[in-house]
Amino acid sequence: MGVSVDEFLGMLDELPEVKMSHGGEWIGLKVRDKGFGYLWEATETVGLKATIEEQIALVAERPEVFEVQFTAGRFGWVVVHLDKIDADELFELVAEAWCLTAPKQMVADFEAAHEIGQIRQQVHPG
Repeated sequence: MGVSVDEFLGMLDELPEVKMSHGGEWIGLKVRDKGFGYLWEATETVGLKATIEEQIALVAERPEVFEVQFTAGRFGWVVVHLDKIDADELFELVAEAWCLTAPKQMVADFEAAHEIGQIRQQVHPG
């Protein structure tokens, strides 16, 4: 278990139009100039956009893996410790953060290509 920084960066190649911006000690992750995540290479942690409900659930279920980063509006950002998560779960969280941020048509095209919409409806109905 555990994902390296390089493996995490490779996951970003699976998502359309991801741009990275360097901000000193962190790398910002954006789609169409809107942020959905951060990477801190020194601590091997990632901050990801999530719903507040998901943030609360993740931190409550596995506080050794997830921490509350901050909340902003209807979103709750979560810190993920890369050495304590498997690649499939991390990609699911990264894709969800991207989907919460990208334009609707881009998300629909991505979900259709990856059959994610059906999975997300099962996890987050309504």
